[in-house]
Amino acid sequence: MTMNKLTVGSKYAPYLLTLLILGVFLMIWSSLTRVPKFDPSGKDEMALMMLEMNGDIIRDENDNFVNNPDKIETIPGPEKVYEKAKEEFKAPFTEKGTNDHGIGLLVAYTLERFLTGFLAATVVAVILGMLIGMSKFLFTALNPFIQILKPVSPLAWMPLLLYSVKDPFMTSVLVVFMASLWPTMANTAFGVSNIKNDYLRVGQMVELGWFQRFWKVVLPASAPAIFAGLRISFGSALVAVVPAEMLLGELGVGYLSWIEWNNLDISGVIFAILVVGVVGFILDWGLQKLASRFTYAES
Repeated sequence: MTMNKLTVGSKYAPYLLTLLILGVFLMIWSSLTRVPKFDPSGKDEMALMMLEMNGDIIRDENDNFVNNPDKIETIPGPEKVYEKAKEEFKAPFTEKGTNDHGIGLLVAYTLERFLTGFLAATVVAVILGMLIGMSKFLFTALNPFIQILKPVSPLAWMPLLLYSVKDPFMTSVLVVFMASLWPTMANTAFGVSNIKNDYLRVGQMVELGWFQRFWKVVLPASAPAIFAGLRISFGSALVAVVPAEMLLGELGVGYLSWIEWNNLDISGVIFAILVVGVVGFILDWGLQKLASRFTYAES
């Protein structure tokens, strides 16, 4: 019985630590962003009246003067961000105007660009990576080009892409495509080129055809490297799509962050950052679950 309790406790201990860290972070954030207490000493009625008229101070429910939080230049606390989130989630799928869409629609627009570019890049990168990895000649010849292009920021391609396609939506999709292409291609080629010879010899011994050997031996053996590349590409693509929306003015979570900054609504900026983080976490969790179904651990 005691052992079972220890096992259950060990299982949930990391999550309890996560909640503890979150609670401490929120407490520190709230304390550092708390509006300072107003000190009326040394100020006569005329001075107080002028401060109130200027909106520097307001009256609380007890009719006492307090600093106006809207006039204090400080990063908003968790309470303000929470109020902003409640306001945004009241009508998440409502179009109030041309550039005023609910947060649910903005997330959908970002996901559309992200998934379109990421999935297209995945198909191209895996196919090319397989072909390159299965031929030592191609791997040696093309690897320098991959290594040169891989570290180039996807945003560096944006002016050229926008000039070429002349469409902001397609440009943002192609930016995500460029961010996703190289890591997956490089990892796939590396994984295929480093498959153990024992696996290939077994395929030859049982007289598998080329396609069967590719499907039953090469693809499963290189799956861990492919999914490692996909996770790198995933992070790069998610990082690229948000600034692409900002710079191109395309509706999405990145555009929301930029608009909130233009409106000097820092609570909205923090809210947009949190939305990007939560969406990224959910997508990464899904990719991790998918990878666990197609990869294996060597004993």
